[in-house]
Amino acid sequence: MSTTTKLAVGGIRLAAAASAAIGGRLAVPLFFSTHPRTRVRAEDDITHFAARRDVVEVRGNELQTYRWGTGTRAALLMHGWHGRASQFATLVRDLVSEGFRVHAFDAPAHGGSSGRRTDARDWIAAAQLLTRQEGPFDLVVGHSFGAFAALAAVRDGVDAPRVVSIAGAGRVDAFHTEFARTMGLSPAARSAFESAFYSRLGLQRAEADALFDSLAHPLPADTELLVVHDTGDRALDASNALALHDAHGASSRLLLTRGQGHNRILASDEALDAVLAFASGGVRAVDAAFIGDARPARTASEMRP
Repeated sequence: MSTTTKLAVGGIRLAAAASAAIGGRLAVPLFFSTHPRTRVRAEDDITHFAARRDVVEVRGNELQTYRWGTGTRAALLMHGWHGRASQFATLVRDLVSEGFRVHAFDAPAHGGSSGRRTDARDWIAAAQLLTRQEGPFDLVVGHSFGAFAALAAVRDGVDAPRVVSIAGAGRVDAFHTEFARTMGLSPAARSAFESAFYSRLGLQRAEADALFDSLAHPLPADTELLVVHDTGDRALDASNALALHDAHGASSRLLLTRGQGHNRILASDEALDAVLAFASGGVRAVDAAFIGDARPARTASEMRP
């Protein structure tokens, strides 16, 4: 957390102590903040600069898009909040080696894209545009907030038979909960924050749920889902993975890692093996890949009380 953010958090906490309503409303701009922008890591440079690049316009912003490989199968990767496409560098290389053509974008106010404000509708609109231009996609992979948006996008016209959620969640409440915990918001302040949040989106809560809630409104029945999450994820609790998995029943598989956290999981051998198996053969391939594995099986039951 930067010094500026720490000062903002402190100020919001003081305001909330005096007035929950004021503190909650003041927290909204911080929730939507995308600064500072994540830089490309040195270890991702080669993959990042090897991409074929283009610029597309989405909801008034110019988005940087990326393409790797020339395979006949296509994958779309969607980064998370404070993220960028280059975070998928290891997965990009693996998918290209498996014969995939891989597409990604930097969301507004992220990476190399323009803009100062953004929300999930931008991720969804970008996915829809790339589907029209480059799809259909055989696989859609999202990380964190990008997974949340990927699920909503596939429910809203992005036709893909397989979706992967890495360190993600199926409801916006998951992100509100983590934000409220980090900020130390009281129940009253959180309520005020959520009211201001939906007001900023220009949506009623019921409208937002219809758009974004992939627990109450799961993926189409013929779409398979792989849910990958670390049990020690401090940014987004792993209980969200269980809820997402349970909402999709037999068409879903859940892989829980340990010791990989929220971002390192993107380059975790265990997670990558599962994603590649899923990309090639769906849930049955994931089952086969982990039968007889020396590592203990990660099952949903491990997370239940």
